[in-house]
Amino acid sequence: MKSFPAFLARIVLLFGVGLALTGCGPSTESGPSSGSSASSPGAATSAKKLVVFSQCNNAEPYRAAQNRKLEELLSLQSDVKLVIYDGQADAAKQISQIENAIRQKPDLLIVAPLQRDSLTKVMGESMRAGIPTLCLERDIVEPNYTSWIQCDNFKIGRLAGQWIVDHLTKKNGEPRGNLVELRGMQGVEGAINRHAGAFSVLTNYPKIKVVHDANANWFQPQAMDRMTEALNAHPTGIDVVYGHNDPMAYGAYLAAREKGREKEIAFVGVDGLPNEGAKYVQEGVLGVTFEYPLCVDKAVEIGLRILREPGFKPEKTYLMESRMVAK
Repeated sequence: MKSFPAFLARIVLLFGVGLALTGCGPSTESGPSSGSSASSPGAATSAKKLVVFSQCNNAEPYRAAQNRKLEELLSLQSDVKLVIYDGQADAAKQISQIENAIRQKPDLLIVAPLQRDSLTKVMGESMRAGIPTLCLERDIVEPNYTSWIQCDNFKIGRLAGQWIVDHLTKKNGEPRGNLVELRGMQGVEGAINRHAGAFSVLTNYPKIKVVHDANANWFQPQAMDRMTEALNAHPTGIDVVYGHNDPMAYGAYLAAREKGREKEIAFVGVDGLPNEGAKYVQEGVLGVTFEYPLCVDKAVEIGLRILREPGFKPEKTYLMESRMVAK
C-alpha cells in the first residue's frame, strides 16, 4: 500500500506529458505564408490574391499616375493585395525585382517594361512559372506575356506629324520650317514609333527640316539641357519642338523661356495627363498634346477576370484609344 501513491503519481505525470504534446501542433491562428497552400477551405477563401506591379520608374509623372490609379482601383477589391516595385529607370534593378516577385509566386504580375530587349527573358521566366503576366503599354522583343495592353504609338506620332504640318502651313504660308525632336529612351517602343509615325508624314514635306535631334530619355531636366544646346546652335529659326512626352516638351519650353524665345516656338507633347500635358495646353505652354491612356483600368479589368474566372482566356493584345488635346 505504501507504493500506491507513487504509482498514481507516475500515471498523472504521463497523462500530463501527453496533454502537453498534443498542444505542439501547427497553429490555426495565423494564415499560410506567401506561396504556401492553406490547410483548410476556410483559410483558402480568406487568403488575399497577391498582385505585383513592376513599374519601370516611379519618378516619371505618367508612371506616378499609373501607380495612383492602380492603387485606387485595387483598394476597392477586399480580396486583393497589391505590391508595387520601382525599377528607378534601371533595367538591371527591374529584372532583379521581377525575379524576386517570381519567387513570391504572385497570382498576377503586371509589368511596365523599361526596355524592350532586357525585360524579355525575365518575363518569359514568369510565364514558365505559370504566373499570369500583363505587359503594360511598352512591348518586349518576344511576346512573353499573357496580354499586352497598349495604345498605338505610331498613330499618335502620325497625328503629331500632321499637326506640325498644319501649324507650319498656317504660320509660314506653306509647310516649311525648322523642327527640334526630343526623343524618349533609345530602343523603347514608344520612342521608336512616336518618331516613325511622325516622320511617315513629315518626310512628305522636304521644306520641314530637322535642325536638332536628341535623346532626353523621357526626363524634363535632360530635355532642358538638350533644348539649350539646340537654342545655342540655332540663335534664330526654330519653329516647332516635338517631344515624345509632355515632360520633355515642357522642359524644352522652360529652356526657351530662359532665353526669351518661347513665343516663337510651338511645343508638341504626348501623354495628356489632366494635371500635366492637358493643363499645359490650356495655359498656352504647349500647342497640343496627345493622350496616351494609363492602360491601368483595362489591366485591372483583365486581371480580375484572370483571378476570378478559371476558364477566362484573355486576348493577346488590347488596344486603347488616344485623343488629341488642343485648346
